[in-house]
Amino acid sequence: MLDKLTQRLDLHGSALLLRSERQRTIASNIANADTPGYAARDFKFADAMRAVADSQGAAAGTMRRASTTDTRHIPLPAMGELGSQASTLGYAMQSQPSLDNNSVDMDRERAAFVDNAVRYEATLRFINGEARTMLSAIQGQ
Repeated sequence: MLDKLTQRLDLHGSALLLRSERQRTIASNIANADTPGYAARDFKFADAMRAVADSQGAAAGTMRRASTTDTRHIPLPAMGELGSQASTLGYAMQSQPSLDNNSVDMDRERAAFVDNAVRYEATLRFINGEARTMLSAIQGQ
């Protein structure tokens, strides 16, 4: 029962973690904008989210069930559900060649940073709304 209540929050929690990881990657690109030979990194959020959803659906379900000794127990989250995945960072496409072989395009990185920040905030607000709705349902309001 609790799994059904928190299943949507788990998915959005994973999305929040991926958004923060993407923000960190973009910030690293911006920080290395003047580093000669630095190759900008990024990953496709949709592919990463799909991989997390698939892993939560199959492997995490069996690992979570293994953490309980009775069907009425609340399963513990499996260790390393997100952290065990290998890095899937790819390289950003270079739009303008530079003399020092740095592939960071500051305009693109700034736009991606703002876009990702807005999406992070939207996911956070959605989680807050879901939690508030569940709290209202529990309190019977």
